Amino acid sequence: MDFAIGVHSRPFAVFPSEMNPEPKEFSRTVENLIADLRELPGDRGRSKRRKTTELGAVIDALLVKYRISHDSIEHSIRDKWPEIVGVANATYSHPLTVERAQLIVLVSHSVVRNELFLHRLSILAKVKKLPGCDGIKGLALRAG
Repeated sequence: MDFAIGVHSRPFAVFPSEMNPEPKEFSRTVENLIADLRELPGDRGRSKRRKTTELGAVIDALLVKYRISHDSIEHSIRDKWPEIVGVANATYSHPLTVERAQLIVLVSHSVVRNELFLHRLSILAKVKKLPGCDGIKGLALRAG
């Protein structure tokens, strides 16, 4: 007769190959208790401890987040602005930024502002043809 000695198929012992290679970090409270016990100065700071990360990974994340080394939508609009509104109107106007799907344009002359306002639909159509600019829904003209 075969009798099962235990319910578990594995023994309860933990082998070195199954152990976590990195030691567990203690909390700040525990480390301060140990420091008090050993009569060492404790860490009384309030800052959070974070794991160290490689500088290359942090820089790569920042490059992606802030779109560094990529042409922005504003940059492509500024390059083509004289072709979109004409050279005469482009000398008195400057595309500033895109906020909430609207292109913000600074206009320094009231006549040019009126001209751009009258032709805003055709300007929007030309801007939407630029790569990456199809999400722009409106044109906001500001004095500047």
